[in-house]
Amino acid sequence: MKKGLFLFLLFVNAISFSQILIKGNVFSKTNEPLEGASVYFNNTTTGTITNSQGEFELKIKEGNYTLVISFLGYKTKQLLITPQKKDVNINIKLEEDSSILNEVVIKKTVYDKNWEYNLARFKQAFLGRTKLAETCKIINEKDIYFEYSPKKNTLTAFAKKPLRIKHQGLGYIITYDLVDFTLKGQQLFFSGLARYKNLKKKVTRRWKQNRLEAYNGSQMHFLRSLTSKNLEETGFVVNQFKRVLNPDRPFEEKINFAREFIKLYNKPIHLSRNISYPKTTLDSMIVTLQKAKLPKYQDYLYKTNLSYHNMITYNNNIPYLNFKNYLMVIYTKEPEEENYLIGMFGKRKKASGVQTSNIVLLEGNAQIDKSGILINPNAVFNEGYWGFEAFANMLPLDYKISGKE
Repeated sequence: MKKGLFLFLLFVNAISFSQILIKGNVFSKTNEPLEGASVYFNNTTTGTITNSQGEFELKIKEGNYTLVISFLGYKTKQLLITPQKKDVNINIKLEEDSSILNEVVIKKTVYDKNWEYNLARFKQAFLGRTKLAETCKIINEKDIYFEYSPKKNTLTAFAKKPLRIKHQGLGYIITYDLVDFTLKGQQLFFSGLARYKNLKKKVTRRWKQNRLEAYNGSQMHFLRSLTSKNLEETGFVVNQFKRVLNPDRPFEEKINFAREFIKLYNKPIHLSRNISYPKTTLDSMIVTLQKAKLPKYQDYLYKTNLSYHNMITYNNNIPYLNFKNYLMVIYTKEPEEENYLIGMFGKRKKASGVQTSNIVLLEGNAQIDKSGILINPNAVFNEGYWGFEAFANMLPLDYKISGKE
């Protein structure tokens, strides 16, 4: 019994020593302590508020973190923290925020049908269309403002206050400071600062199961498996392909010319009629518009079951996602959700029984953090299943499959 207790104490001590203490003070520019300032590590469940002296303490493991300090009426501050074995002590000064967030747009905002339509588009893009997205509720929706450009087909969203998101499916209350949201056509880019808190002290069995399902097959799961070199064991298969213009589809200039030609034609035209051999200019224009419906690109698979050196490189022991063309990441241990198969426009896809995502690098390479995320999430573009799984399926960086959360 004593031996077991001794081993247990050693284990507890090992855990405590693996934690690094981050402490400090938050002041105004005039050196007044700020009580109630929010201090947290971005995208984690680790956070606190300052006491009457502006003091705070947090514990974290070694790694790269963004410490976020926010207080109403002051500019939010972000600090890159890379604790390594030694405790860290920092003093932080916040500047008053005298800027007014796009006050013109806020003043003219009317919560009408247009705003409701833009809100619906925002929620579908930001939260996603998964089963878990249906369990998410943005508590302060009316703090979200929109700008829409019909010419560019671009929806931009911003918020005067951090969004408060109640996630009943995963058991979190999430405070999200929206930094950027741009939806251009079907391409989405968003970024922000998130703090996760459990809805209750005790994490229920349902929440644990939902969190595990959200983790399985996710980009975080893939990147952790990639850096640990156990992709096959965790259920991932990776192929490589290149994407080229479809030679059977006419160039955009030719398609636009055909459209203008048809507009100028005074007689009724049957665009769907079968034309094997065009005999007139009109026939040629009709064939051009028929071929315009073909896919713009074609994908050519040229490598299967990629080895690690084809996907990841190291610089000073820091891992980088590094590959040519596109990766097709297949997660074999879970099928697609029904909502994914139905698609945004109600056209059902054929089920494959696996989850397939395509990724392309936008900036040459992308640094991978120890927690299993990309340092710059906008360094890659996701298609397929990861594009379908949006914010509602994201987990905090300190999520672990087993152990206390």
